[in-house]
Amino acid sequence: MKINARLTPASLTRKIARMWELSARKITDLETNYDVRKGSPVFTVRGKYTARGWTEWTQGFQYGGAILQFDATGDTAMLEIGRRNTVAKMAPHVSHFGVHDHGFNNVSTYGNLLRLMNEGRLPENGWERNFYELALKISGAAQARRWSGNYIYSFNGPHSLFVDTIRSLRSLALAHQLGHVGMEENDRKVSLLDRLKQHGLTTAKYSVFYGEGRDAYDVWGRTTHEAIFNVNDGNYRCPNSQQGYSPFSTWTRGLAWAMLGFPEQIEYLGKNAPPEFLKAAKATCDFYIDNATASDGIPYWDTGAPLLHKLGNWQARPADPYNQYEPVDSSAAAIGAQGLLRLGRILKNKRYWQAGLTVLDTLLNEPYLSTSAKHQGLLLHSVYHRPNGWDCIPAGQKVPCGESSMWGDYHLREAALYVQRIANNEPYYTFFS
Repeated sequence: MKINARLTPASLTRKIARMWELSARKITDLETNYDVRKGSPVFTVRGKYTARGWTEWTQGFQYGGAILQFDATGDTAMLEIGRRNTVAKMAPHVSHFGVHDHGFNNVSTYGNLLRLMNEGRLPENGWERNFYELALKISGAAQARRWSGNYIYSFNGPHSLFVDTIRSLRSLALAHQLGHVGMEENDRKVSLLDRLKQHGLTTAKYSVFYGEGRDAYDVWGRTTHEAIFNVNDGNYRCPNSQQGYSPFSTWTRGLAWAMLGFPEQIEYLGKNAPPEFLKAAKATCDFYIDNATASDGIPYWDTGAPLLHKLGNWQARPADPYNQYEPVDSSAAAIGAQGLLRLGRILKNKRYWQAGLTVLDTLLNEPYLSTSAKHQGLLLHSVYHRPNGWDCIPAGQKVPCGESSMWGDYHLREAALYVQRIANNEPYYTFFS
C-alpha cells in the first residue's frame, strides 16, 4: 500500500460533502422504492437493493445510515427516516437469540439515537431515552447469552467463533455502561463486561495470527474467519472459513472487522483494555497495509484468492474492480479505514493514521463512489459471499463488480463522519459517547 502522507482530515472535507449529497439521494430512493416485504436489504443486483436470506443482520445498517446522515448534515428528514423505522421495525432484532450481530443492528440504530441525545443533538426526552436504553440493555444481554465458555458463538453453533463478532461487542459494552447485567438460572448475575473482555481475548488468541509458528501459514496479522472448538471440552481445534477462500488465507472483510473492533474496544475500556487487544489491533492493521491491499489501499476479497496470481504484481498498482479474475471488496476497505484511523489516534502513529486517510480518500472517488442516480448503492464494488456465488456478475464481466452492500454503504458513511468531526473540531465520534 502506498500511503499518502500529505492527506489531512480537512483536505477530505470537500469530497466528504459530495458523498453526503449522494448519500441523501440513495437513502431517499431506498426508503421510497424498496419493498420491505422482501426482508432486509442486503446488496444490490444491477443497482437495486435486494434481500438475501441468511440472517437478518443488515437492517440496522439501513436505518442507521439515515441517522448518520442526520448526524453529519443536520437533515431532519433523514432523522425521521431513521427514528421512525427504528421504532417500527427493529424490535425483533433486539431480542434475536439466534445471531451474533446485535452490535450491527442495534447499536447502529438505538445506539446512534441514544448517542445523539447524549450529545445534545436530539432534545432530551425521558421516555424516548428509556426506550433506547431498554432496547440496548436487552440486546447486550441477548448477545451475551450465546456463550460457549470463552466466547460468543456464531449462528453456526457453539463450536464456532466468528472474527466478525469483535465489532458486534459494542452491544455488550453499551448494555454494561447502562448498568445492565445478564441473568441466568437461579438469578445468577453475569457481567457483560467480563464476557466482552473474555470474548475479545479468545478472538485475539485464536482468530489472529502473530508469526509465532501456529501453522505453516502463520503470518503477523493474518486472520481466520472462523475458529473451531470442541464443544465437549472447549479445546481449540482448527481455523475455518465461511466467506473466505480457505482457513489458511485471509478473508479481507474478516480482517477489517478485527482492525476496527479491537481499537474501538481499546477506546471504550481505556486503561482497562487487555494488552492482547492492542497486539491484535497492531498486527491486523500491519497485515492490511503490508500484505492485503493494492497500492491505493483497496483489497481483493481474499489474500489467497485462487486466480489472484493472474493479476501479476497486483500490490504495486491500484486495485482493478473490473479485472477478469478476482473481485475487490470495497466494504473491507471502508471498515478497515476506520480501524486504521482509530489505532493511529490511540498510538499517535502517523503510519496508521495516514493509511486510514489514504483508504478513505480512494473510496470517496470513482470508481468506488456511486454517482449514478439509477444506482441505489453508495459504495460500489462490495462483495458479500464469493464462495457461495451470491454476488451479481454483470454482463460482459467474469467476476462480481459494480454492486453495493448495506454494510459497505454504512461504514463508508461512518468513516466519513469520523473524519468530518475531526476536521470540524467537533466531539470525537465513539459508539459509547
